[in-house]
Amino acid sequence: MLVEDLMKAIDELGPCLVQLYGQAESPMTITYLPQCHHVLNGSPDQMKRLASAGFARTDVEVEIHDQNDRELLPDEMGEVVTRSDLVMKGYWRDPEATADTLRNGWLHTGDIGYLGEQGYLFLMDRSKDLIISGGENVYPREVEEVIIQHPAVREVAVIGVPDPQWGEVIKAIVAIVSGLEVTAEELIDFCKGHIASYKKPKSIDFVDELPKNNCGKIVKHELREKYWEGKQRKVV
Repeated sequence: MLVEDLMKAIDELGPCLVQLYGQAESPMTITYLPQCHHVLNGSPDQMKRLASAGFARTDVEVEIHDQNDRELLPDEMGEVVTRSDLVMKGYWRDPEATADTLRNGWLHTGDIGYLGEQGYLFLMDRSKDLIISGGENVYPREVEEVIIQHPAVREVAVIGVPDPQWGEVIKAIVAIVSGLEVTAEELIDFCKGHIASYKKPKSIDFVDELPKNNCGKIVKHELREKYWEGKQRKVV
């Protein structure tokens, strides 16, 4: 949940939220952030926790691994892996997918993130949503966390779109709060001072609604389809 949205919910409802992180292969059983951690106007550490997915559930192990399945140090970015008695035994009649996902006793989630010094998990994005622009890695969530702070923005999704020079560049797709107005140039300028220049959107499209699945999550592959039709997703 984007921090700006989370803070609005806490302000409206009070500290009654509990966040859970999991996936079908380990449903809602990887990490959690209890309601006592949802505080506004707290210490810097307490405020930072709002951006996290919490800490490992009881009897659940969570680590961050690199591409060679080696454990990374705190604050190093990599793939989130987990193991526990709650992880699936495998995919139904799909041994190849099972072998790829369950490696060395760990469930490889396909999510990118890092563990802080205190064990809180910070999720950045799905690995397939990572944008590689001119050789630089850009995590859409980092850009979304900035854009959503603009008072005219109701919801936002950031994707990579093809570019002949940089391989792909950053595009934001935004739904505006009813009755308010903002231009693409204003939103791009709004990003200045919050994130590095190469992470700012190069373009912004406006829509009435962003596509979502049954769980209410934005479906980014639907947003990418029209831009990548007939093209390969790679840096050239």
